[in-house]
Amino acid sequence: MNEQEMKEVQEKASTLVEALPYIQRFNRKIIVIKYGGSAMTDEKLKGEVIKDVTLLKLVGFKPIIVHGGGAAISKWVRLTGNEPEFINGLRKTDALSMEVAEMVLNRINKELVARVESLGVHAAGISGKDGNLLSVKKKEIPGGEDLGFVGEVDKVNPKILYDLLEKDFLPIVCPIGLDKDYHTYNINADDAACAIAEAVHAEKLAFLTDTNGILKDVDNPSSFISEMSVSDAKKMIKSGEISGGMIPKMQNCIDAADNGVSRVVILDGRIAHSLLLEIFTNRGIGTEILSDDAEKYPV
Repeated sequence: MNEQEMKEVQEKASTLVEALPYIQRFNRKIIVIKYGGSAMTDEKLKGEVIKDVTLLKLVGFKPIIVHGGGAAISKWVRLTGNEPEFINGLRKTDALSMEVAEMVLNRINKELVARVESLGVHAAGISGKDGNLLSVKKKEIPGGEDLGFVGEVDKVNPKILYDLLEKDFLPIVCPIGLDKDYHTYNINADDAACAIAEAVHAEKLAFLTDTNGILKDVDNPSSFISEMSVSDAKKMIKSGEISGGMIPKMQNCIDAADNGVSRVVILDGRIAHSLLLEIFTNRGIGTEILSDDAEKYPV
């Protein structure tokens, strides 16, 4: 082995050693991954994310994937001769669109199951209908406009998730739920991931997004924030430092951290292996929001 080869091997060993305390910390702990954005539409990235989650499972974590599918739903709605409609950034879902959304989300769900299974790990694809996992009520928005069959999570029954984890399955959840009259509703995947993370008392909730995290100054990439408390996040929303489309995502992070999830991280899913880089390295690469009483990792 020449000097360059030895150096490369030593660097790999150093990376594994750096990962050790995180493997110990998260061993047998539940981690919820909200899977969406470019990481779902780019075939190469899709493969990398599934490999990352499978690795987490194999080293002793208990991951749960909650996925969206907005781009694919819009594509299939157009194929029916209709144009997708959005109100305040939320998809308006009539009866036909609901059928399309459920079909597309179930198709994506089973594709993800197949990818995990191909790597030697057992996965189970479910929707929020299964085991009454996600009970919803009709989502209302300011102004009174009707979103149709768009639901807001009212209650989570995590028993089916605990059963699957106990039997060593990797649960993969698509965000469809039932109301009290057993009507089917589409759910925003971020909302579903948050509700599930809270219900299972996840150690960590990771959002794979198309942003590199939170910047104190949106025009200055060097103002990237690696870590903040819930209190800091609330102050930044109030001051206007966090605005626009990032507000609902940050509010989801705050709600999760306020309701039992120790740490919530916003990750750039466009970066290959961003999930592993965040979890297994000292600094991570995303913005992590900690509950005010969460223990900070040593740097």
